[in-house]
Amino acid sequence: MAAYLCPPAVIHGKHTVETSQIVAEVRGRHPHAVWAPRIDGIAASTGIENRGWMLPLETAVAPGNGNGLRAAGIGPAREALARDGFTEQDVDRVIAALEAIPAPQTVQERTAPAWAAVQSYGEHAARGALQIAGLDAADVDCLIASHSTTPALPGLDVALANKLPLRGDVMLLPATQWACIAGTRSLALAADLVAADPDRVVLVVIAEALSTTYQPADDTLESLIVRLLFADTAVAAVVTGRPRPESILRLDAAWHHTLPGTQDLHRLETRADGTHFVMDRRGPRAVQETVTAMWEWLRVRYQDNPDSWHPDVLLAHPGGTRVLEYMEQTMPDGWPSGLLDYSRDSYTSGNRGGAAVFDILRRAHDAGRQEPGDRAVLYAAAPGLTATALEGEWL
Repeated sequence: MAAYLCPPAVIHGKHTVETSQIVAEVRGRHPHAVWAPRIDGIAASTGIENRGWMLPLETAVAPGNGNGLRAAGIGPAREALARDGFTEQDVDRVIAALEAIPAPQTVQERTAPAWAAVQSYGEHAARGALQIAGLDAADVDCLIASHSTTPALPGLDVALANKLPLRGDVMLLPATQWACIAGTRSLALAADLVAADPDRVVLVVIAEALSTTYQPADDTLESLIVRLLFADTAVAAVVTGRPRPESILRLDAAWHHTLPGTQDLHRLETRADGTHFVMDRRGPRAVQETVTAMWEWLRVRYQDNPDSWHPDVLLAHPGGTRVLEYMEQTMPDGWPSGLLDYSRDSYTSGNRGGAAVFDILRRAHDAGRQEPGDRAVLYAAAPGLTATALEGEWL
């Protein structure tokens, strides 16, 4: 399979949003929610003190440009009130009251600025990755692009092909529904592409404005947790079929797994006021099943030397601290401690979705603790529930 990965470029959301700001905003909006008395403890349990967003918190919680009459319109509302016997003076008062009610943002109002930010951040990350790899846009033969929270057609792939710009014959592969596995699955696909043509240069770009799922009106416990978890990030990296001086990791094998009957546990829903991330409490347990399946894949892959092999670093995006704890508890006996340190470090500033694994990889690279020959495992799970892992060697 051998594919060679250069260090990724990671662009964090420039607007720092403190957990305390989110708690204050939610508490003020939903003071009587059943979970309101526990909100401080719930926020603390995430382990996240701040996260970077592409747009400020004020943008996410602002009302829309319309009002309470946006759907019906003033004319039909006046006619309906008049038919019901309201006097003209009463109609005027009712219309004025409805006009004073702020309406929530529409899908367009929520998505349009986020989509513009995703393109800008994606371009920044792509240029950074090419510079790190010592390449130009003209060297790219294939672009794999992913963005799940800002639906658009054409998507990020076409936007980047024009912005960078790329050659007209570059293969564009958009993957808008990979979500949290965009990092690992894009690398697995890139590895297959360079295996078919070792001279091929693949650029991977993932840009996610997960903050667009922040829905102020939602008052469920799951919605509170979603507000607290997500960060916005754009990442990019170059994959080649031959080693380059800049290469840091050789990818040797990939594994894919889908758990039947779990497609409703985590999902995006598009409603009148934008994109909602719907999360089921059974999700972490299902993700744990994919972890168990990954351990089995590694056991079989190294069954001839089970006592002498273990990863030296585990770059994992399982979506939350509960699954990280489960991974540590279920690792084979004899594996060293601290394999998930970089994953935990990344998570302290938010769940980055598909960009997470690249961010974790960058943290491991910057720490400078890995030695040539060290083994690495990359893992991510996403709504579906589906997972992809890769195994390789540090260069």
